Amino acid sequence: MNKLIMCLSLCALFFQTSCDSKKEEKEEEHTQYLVTSPLERDTLVTKEYVSQIKSINHIELRALERGYLQKIYVDEGQAVKKGQLMFQIMPLIYQAETQKAQAEANFAEIEFKNTKSLADSNVVSKNELALARAKFDKAKAELRLAQTHLGFTEIRAPFDGIMDHFQVRLGSLVDEGDLLTTLSDNSQMWVYFNVPEAEYLNYKTRESGKDPLKVQLEMANQQLFDHPGVVQTIEADFNNETGNIAFRATFPNPKRLLRHGETGNVQIKEELKNALMIPQKATFEVLDKKYVYIVDKDNVIRSREITISAELPHIFVVSGGLKKDDKILLEGLRQVHENDKIQYKFMQPDSVISHLNLYAE
Repeated sequence: MNKLIMCLSLCALFFQTSCDSKKEEKEEEHTQYLVTSPLERDTLVTKEYVSQIKSINHIELRALERGYLQKIYVDEGQAVKKGQLMFQIMPLIYQAETQKAQAEANFAEIEFKNTKSLADSNVVSKNELALARAKFDKAKAELRLAQTHLGFTEIRAPFDGIMDHFQVRLGSLVDEGDLLTTLSDNSQMWVYFNVPEAEYLNYKTRESGKDPLKVQLEMANQQLFDHPGVVQTIEADFNNETGNIAFRATFPNPKRLLRHGETGNVQIKEELKNALMIPQKATFEVLDKKYVYIVDKDNVIRSREITISAELPHIFVVSGGLKKDDKILLEGLRQVHENDKIQYKFMQPDSVISHLNLYAE
């Protein structure tokens, strides 16, 4: 009796398993996958480049003479005007040397005038007059030199700018050439960014020669800077290690918001003609390479590597690996395998794109 019950149970289990398997196969046969094609359309893409922000004029202020730092007339972070007195190095020695040189110049001038009067009366020779003139010229030159050294004890702002922090303190003994502080002219900013060779060539090909390339700056807080910049300079040589070349864009900075040493991202808008666009969700990645599943004429899926030229929200712009008429698997990429035969429903690419929250022209 027990053997009969066991046999009946096994038969029932086998029958149930067989039915479930047939049911799954039937469901698989009726599974339809969504398929679409690349959308060909003109669009506007934004490319970003990591950048370094520099003041249009950023210099080091150094001591021109040796001595004690007697006075500091400015403060760290202060805006200064061109010619404004900033530092005073103790000038006593240089004042004394200037007074001495002034006295010697006065003496030489009197001697020259007396000699000239005698020469006019033919009392002394012309050679003596020439010697007196030479002594006077030498004394004037030494006076100018002493005055220059005295002037070096005053450090004045060479242009309008913003002070950095002090490298020395009041009363410090400074030597000639010691760094006092730095000064930045932030009225305009130079923003440097590196561009790959291919994009450089595209830019030079499109360049009209009249209108400079306009760019935007995304600051570190992910906000766009209020004023656009223009690319005015491209360096002469490519970096052999990176294959990039440096561009320099100039930005006006009327509110002095940007400071020397900041970072950001330069954004360049580029219009693409007849670009092939596909949803990002239709791609998968293998070893840092992008792939899609192509559905062939026999409804069999094959993986194909593609080349991405630009990335937009929810979408890739494809520059290689696809044609306009190719059919690509849109959903269910993890449920299928290479060479699977599928049933699918085709969706028009413009309908697919319109549901991706993407703005494309």
